[in-house]
Amino acid sequence: MKQFCIRPTIKQLDTVREFCDTYEIKEGDLVFVSNSTYERYFKDKINGAIVVNYRKYGSGEPTDLMVEGIYEEVKDMDYHRVFAIGGGTILDVAKLFALKNISPVVDLYDGKLEVKKEKELILIPTTCGTGSEVTNISILELTTKNTKMGLAVDKLYADEAVLIPELLESLPFRFFATSSIDALIHSIESYTSPKASPFTQIFSLKAMKMILETYKAIAKDGEEARKPLIGQVLLASTYAGIAFGNAGCAAVHAMSYPLGAAYHVPHGEANYAMFTGVYKKYQEIDPDGSIKELNEYLAEILGCKPEEVYEEIEVLLNHLIPKKSLKEYGVKEEELEEFTEVVMTKQGRLMANNYVELDRNTVYGIYKQLYE
Repeated sequence: MKQFCIRPTIKQLDTVREFCDTYEIKEGDLVFVSNSTYERYFKDKINGAIVVNYRKYGSGEPTDLMVEGIYEEVKDMDYHRVFAIGGGTILDVAKLFALKNISPVVDLYDGKLEVKKEKELILIPTTCGTGSEVTNISILELTTKNTKMGLAVDKLYADEAVLIPELLESLPFRFFATSSIDALIHSIESYTSPKASPFTQIFSLKAMKMILETYKAIAKDGEEARKPLIGQVLLASTYAGIAFGNAGCAAVHAMSYPLGAAYHVPHGEANYAMFTGVYKKYQEIDPDGSIKELNEYLAEILGCKPEEVYEEIEVLLNHLIPKKSLKEYGVKEEELEEFTEVVMTKQGRLMANNYVELDRNTVYGIYKQLYE
């Protein structure tokens, strides 16, 4: 039996002003937002709320240290609603602050603390990639374990997800690129997951088409071509979040986590580094399952033959960020064994969603192929 659900209420608003008028953020609210977003959009619109600039606690991907630092600041404060306005980092961190038990965060991720939701949670994305606003997953780098881990429980669903295209108008191209590539890979991995259903695949396919058509416009007319399409990509990211929130991500994400944790590679870029290597291996092992349907669909969008889709996707994505080998990121060849060990022992939640089973030797072989 396969299940499908969309848990948060999803709202679309045109402007930040409309959002602030609707939600009346005030005393008793905890708001996660970067200083730059606050100054640009929310200054003088938030009255009496507890405002946390998460960037004060670290930059880049979310970590256990970031969560613990924020927890120390707010643990004695009284709040009833949690708002998160930002990218995947801030959304994933904020989810934890709707829970009764947060610290020690490593114990929470190890299943040693009761997971009980106590606060209302409203998530507002300012990037177009993670889909975190509609998933029940919070992913952190656990520094003591030197890897990323995901906590996936229904208590982490937002009560409401709010999409405001205006918030993406100032998103730098680099962040647009890495976040939207993440969304594209969400849509593809969820499509070939054994947990996929006709419901999830509808969202996967629509997200793929919307994102790839935007990339084609960028390849033709340059970076500025994304701007009139930014709302479309935000919606596609949410579609992809609905798909992978039900069907899951798989080996691309699992294999990207050691690279991201060890070398602080942005999540979408780390996924891109793994993507075609994983899917070419899937194709080699079993070319006749859902990957065949996927390749035919992608070929239609890209205007190429099904056997050429992964090369064509790389050509298209290279207009956004260049594909790099693992060696170019500074990875040492002897680390490939360590990466493989982390994937096989710490990422079982994701590896269970692989299109076909990948054993230790196969995972190492993919890393090895992507090294040079």
